[in-house]
Amino acid sequence: MKLLLQEIRRNPLLWLLAFVPVVFAVAKLKPEAHTLLFVLSVLAIVPLTVLLSHATESVAAKTGDAVGGLLNATLGNLAELVIALAALRAGQYMLVKASIAGPIVTNTLFILGASFLLGGLKHHVQEYNRVGAHLQAALLFLATVALLVPSVISKADSTAGGFTEKLSLGLAVLLIASYGLGMLFSLKTHRELFASMPHAEAGETPWPVGLAVTTLVGVTVVVALVSEIFVESVQEAAKAFGMTPAFVGFIVVALVGGASAMPTAFSGARKNRLDLSVSIALGSASQIALFVAPVLVLVSYFIGPTPMNLAFWPGAVVMMLIATLTASLVTNSGRSAWFVGVLLLMVYLIFAMTLYLLPPTGTK
Repeated sequence: MKLLLQEIRRNPLLWLLAFVPVVFAVAKLKPEAHTLLFVLSVLAIVPLTVLLSHATESVAAKTGDAVGGLLNATLGNLAELVIALAALRAGQYMLVKASIAGPIVTNTLFILGASFLLGGLKHHVQEYNRVGAHLQAALLFLATVALLVPSVISKADSTAGGFTEKLSLGLAVLLIASYGLGMLFSLKTHRELFASMPHAEAGETPWPVGLAVTTLVGVTVVVALVSEIFVESVQEAAKAFGMTPAFVGFIVVALVGGASAMPTAFSGARKNRLDLSVSIALGSASQIALFVAPVLVLVSYFIGPTPMNLAFWPGAVVMMLIATLTASLVTNSGRSAWFVGVLLLMVYLIFAMTLYLLPPTGTK
């Protein structure tokens, strides 16, 4: 606890933790103040992500970058899962699907691209394990194919009642099985292929593992609670700020939901630990596509007004496919420089501008 308090005193960003009790108090006293709650929830999430970053790096120092990145991606995706579950209970399937597709694109283009850019500005050329990157890109491509099929069939064969729901249920089981087998492959049977590249630059003194794990779990729970307040206020706040529903779901929700992964990924890149950054970015995207999305399909049978399918609107499928192919292309060499990050960010900005000006048509 002493180390934690020292970190809070040392880092000015962590002083924003004062907004955490404030956002809970406002949510209790003035639940109709959507714009204020939106701003407060974003301010509260920022310092929490800094704590997650330090704790994850401390765990990664003991377990290796691959496991550390996986842990960060898993805990970080809990925020996206909470946002999606809240929307699922309300029957907002457009927002649920946007909270699936958006983080996939955000992780593969924005977080990976910003990591390459920030690391490349400090280091001339960086290297990372391309086998791990290729595995995550291949899993992402598999998931994109699984999302593409029901999206196409639902338009071409709309007369078959319940066909899309049955297909989506079967695909959900296959995707979860693929994710489990991928974990077995990378962490057990062939883990020697996924060893991190050596890095000479030393980081800050890591926390003890007990403190780091306790912080990870505790902060993740708080992030999930703040994220629930965020999702309840974001739609009304978006109207006040003039943002379209598609832009909110695909960009804003994805950025806030994935905020916990960003500091660790960016800090790892600056410290020449690009394996950690790549593992967080692509690992989080593949986990959402192969685990979170199918779990939401299964859970919708119990908490949703109707079962949710995996038929996405065409624009979302195209963006996910392009993001996956782009990530596969730029990670082919296992080397990176700052301009590679710029290219990824430009693709992301093209998508963001498109969604802001021309929102896609939602599908059920």
